[in-house]
Amino acid sequence: MAHRTQPDTAPREATETAPHTQRFSRLPERIRPEDMVETRPATLPDPARDRYHADEWLVRYCG
Repeated sequence: MAHRTQPDTAPREATETAPHTQRFSRLPERIRPEDMVETRPATLPDPARDRYHADEWLVRYCG
């Protein structure tokens, strides 16, 4: 049977007041997935191009 020794620990007062402990003592604020992505259209919408013209399909497909 092996004898286990306690690890050498520094006094708690010294580690609690260290600046690195205060800096890393909590996690950063949570970021929502919808805040991570920016969406915008690749091109501006053109109402003249998207408008339906009744005679255009006839000229385009039957001409």
